[in-house]
Amino acid sequence: MDLRQMRYFLALAQERSFSRAAERLHMAQPPLSRQIRQLEEDLGTPLFLRTPRGVELTEAAESLLQDVPNILALSQLARERALRAGKGLTGDLQVGIFGSGVLHVIPLLIGRFHALRPDVRIHLHTLTKGEQIQALREHRITVGFHRLPPAEPDLAVRRVLREPMYVGMHEDHALAARTQVSIADLADEPMVLYPNTPLAGLAQEVMNAFRREKVALRIAQEVEDVTTCVALVSARLGLCITTESGAMLRLPGVVFRPLKSRHLKDIELSCVYRQADRSPVLAAFLEVVKDYPGGSKR
Repeated sequence: MDLRQMRYFLALAQERSFSRAAERLHMAQPPLSRQIRQLEEDLGTPLFLRTPRGVELTEAAESLLQDVPNILALSQLARERALRAGKGLTGDLQVGIFGSGVLHVIPLLIGRFHALRPDVRIHLHTLTKGEQIQALREHRITVGFHRLPPAEPDLAVRRVLREPMYVGMHEDHALAARTQVSIADLADEPMVLYPNTPLAGLAQEVMNAFRREKVALRIAQEVEDVTTCVALVSARLGLCITTESGAMLRLPGVVFRPLKSRHLKDIELSCVYRQADRSPVLAAFLEVVKDYPGGSKR
């Protein structure tokens, strides 16, 4: 018994009339009669007793009537769920995140996506750049966020925005009186760099900027994340260069001033995903990224 036969059976069982059931089903009466006879033959038992006034249900039909509406409802529900999943309205979005990105931009993107797709389950995973790349290849995350992504043939990159750079220092530092701070102003100042990972990132960009501007860089500490970095600045162990997102991390005594540099004006924040991923949920999320100010495909 297929779903079409179930619909025919249900219409006749509820209407108790071939003519009314045929009208409800928008079909002629003879084809409906043939379908019901075929169903009875397939089941090996009569379902309806034909009378001059219509039809009466047999015990077999009464039993079937207890299950068919539920089966049809479940079938419709399954169809609707499949359609919603196919449009990216349901499912899971596994997101790789990192330090300073969670302080501003990434929560805004996720919030916008959640407002548009409230039934998609969002899971966040704090991972380094290298860990995100591995997790993408192992299908443990759908999309990752980081800076300066390496070129990988199996991964695609979409730029979110370029963030301006800031210098963080204790409020008692002499440079705190400046409206902006240059690389030259930081000559021989103790600097806290992050992240100290093998892959290129902000720390390497800072070192390159000092080298290109021929300014001596004095590294006081190298740490893994922006929170530790700003905490050390708060403890007067040095100054730091961070992004606009990082400058939103307010710890006691720390102030931020715009960085003036010819070679480190801003830094890109990107999302990375599998080139071959055709997930409707991913496609919907990438639309949110594209619509974010500064978002584009690279």
